[in-house]
Amino acid sequence: MIQIFVHLNRIGIVGTCKVVDLLRSRCVKHTTFGSINPSPPAQSRLGDSVVPVTPLLLVVFVASAACAFAWIASLVSGDTSWVDRSWSIVPVIYVLIFAAFGHFTNARLDLMACLVTIWGVRLTYNFARKGGYTGVEDYRWPVLRASMSAWKFQLFNFFFIVLYQNFLLVLIALPALTAYQHRSTPLRPLDVVLGAVFLVCTVAETVADQQQWNFQQWKLAEVEAGREPEIRFVQTGLFRYSRHPNYFYEQAQWWILFLIGAVAAGSLFEWTIIGAFLLTLLFLGSTSFTERLTLERYPEYAQYQKTTSAMIPWTTGAPRSLVQTAQSD
Repeated sequence: MIQIFVHLNRIGIVGTCKVVDLLRSRCVKHTTFGSINPSPPAQSRLGDSVVPVTPLLLVVFVASAACAFAWIASLVSGDTSWVDRSWSIVPVIYVLIFAAFGHFTNARLDLMACLVTIWGVRLTYNFARKGGYTGVEDYRWPVLRASMSAWKFQLFNFFFIVLYQNFLLVLIALPALTAYQHRSTPLRPLDVVLGAVFLVCTVAETVADQQQWNFQQWKLAEVEAGREPEIRFVQTGLFRYSRHPNYFYEQAQWWILFLIGAVAAGSLFEWTIIGAFLLTLLFLGSTSFTERLTLERYPEYAQYQKTTSAMIPWTTGAPRSLVQTAQSD
């Protein structure tokens, strides 16, 4: 799956460049007879309507297709994790679209495209190794499904899981729109610093995901061997300082992407901040729901909550018994 993802990205970059070169020099012209002919954007005449092809319009088109696919696939399969499967892919496509409209010659847009592609490849790999692309549904959706009537859950599926989450995936990529609109602003040292911090967050999230993976693999091995794991949830490494360090670094990367766009605009007062803001709200709500389910399974998690920060890595006051670890192999 990862090889396919990387290969599609390679093909997509080349293909998008060619398509964008064509679309940038033309627009779709709808005549009064319903025919479609190429025409320069500035040459609209009375009785004609000219629709310029912009990167934002193309992003909206791709997002609409992603929504349609996720909704239809969820109805056919009964599995509502289709947006989860595209979560690490479509934002990469969106940012690449803006970079492609800049012909991959704008340093800031290229930097943003590289950073988001690295983010996407890493997250896709982590999702794939947990079975995300082999029909494994997020464990939270069945819980919500069981708490609602069938028609209510279908409304929830359509409006929140499909529409809202895909809308959010567009919003978090729109700092690239800010950078595209301010292409004349040269790349600054602050952009490079922010890019480096983005990569640090990517590495930290990778470490947290690996620590969680190692623990779950050890726990699975214990259960398969007929032993009850003494420690039932990961509490060591980065998880000693945050109950959800991977969530923290995930959000941080999108706040940093916003800041790169803000550097291009020369102002922090950009409406595209709404993407990172709404993503943070989504993670806060998701974390609260996840921890409620965890408490139901592991009552001792309440003590972990008292001694360890929810997201922001912070010094821990956890007693030694709460930070013990077992060998991950």
